[in-house]
Amino acid sequence: MTEISRRKSDHLRIVAEGRGEQQGLDSGFDRVRFQHRALPELDMAAIDCGTRFLGRDMAAPLLVSAMTGGPDEAERINRHIAEACAQLGLALSVGSQRIAVEAGGAGGLGASLRAIAPKIPILGNIGAVQLNYGFGLDEAQRAVDMIGADALILHLNPLQEAIQEGGDRDFSGLLARITALAAALPVPLGVKEVGAGLSAPLARRLIEAGVTILDVAGAGGTSWARVEAERGPERLQALAAPFHDWGIPTATALRGVAPLMRPGGVLIGSGGVRHGLDVARAIRLGADLAGQAARALPAARDSTEALVDHLQDVITQLRIAMFCTGSGDLAALRQAPLLQMQPGGQWSQAAGMEKDDGEA
Repeated sequence: MTEISRRKSDHLRIVAEGRGEQQGLDSGFDRVRFQHRALPELDMAAIDCGTRFLGRDMAAPLLVSAMTGGPDEAERINRHIAEACAQLGLALSVGSQRIAVEAGGAGGLGASLRAIAPKIPILGNIGAVQLNYGFGLDEAQRAVDMIGADALILHLNPLQEAIQEGGDRDFSGLLARITALAAALPVPLGVKEVGAGLSAPLARRLIEAGVTILDVAGAGGTSWARVEAERGPERLQALAAPFHDWGIPTATALRGVAPLMRPGGVLIGSGGVRHGLDVARAIRLGADLAGQAARALPAARDSTEALVDHLQDVITQLRIAMFCTGSGDLAALRQAPLLQMQPGGQWSQAAGMEKDDGEA
């Protein structure tokens, strides 16, 4: 096993054991509180939570986000994710394809994913910083082709690289390289953070650069500063400790980025998405899809059946939130009235309440 493969396997183990979670900072989702509609005037069975992404129909606005590990484990996990997402009609974003691209092999990220899941959106994934370390259009296209991806995601992880022993820390001039890649790549290009969030000013610059998919991947879930510290000696752990809860909470990031999105652009809310109610909250804050990674990982490591059960529960929770807000589809959910926190911790029904909605 190479050093990179060993590191990826360590990442999976640490996250699966719950040792990578942020503890002093949450996603902000719990402060997004829907106004309950006691008379929804809906048949719950008729609720439509379907959407369309990258020209493909989805049964729910849920993306199983990037995960990877050593080649053997990555192959097993990605097979489970592909099978589950194909069965349920959800999107899949693979983990970093750097190992597979550099080694010229699949590393668990090969054509079998598309064969397993021919109809769902599949997103490729490489580190944006690799554009400063020899990667270019050829490598990006290889990442797309090896899994039949509908789009490519570049992940931004400066905090992780800064703490990781031997990390790639030259992020200079990357925006220009991202702009060039967006113009040359024949599939849509996206950018995501890995748990510290995208700010509104950066989102604006990425959109202007031609990026059409943004995943805020905010703080409140996995802390990659914490994950990297868990792998290192005591000195590195002490160095990383102040940054365990660094970042922009996911709900805050969504509020900032959503108004900037252009027609045809896609906003993904990930980072601390625990359940279907958080998915509903992300959609209400302006996301088109919600992404889940760490919370799905134990089931994904177990079996396809376990992951299907987990994701079905998430979808059911989303449907319950839609039912109890009177939202027959995602467009209605995006307009669902919210309560507003008042001084002293009291909740007001004023925020988002329509004039004719007094019976709710």
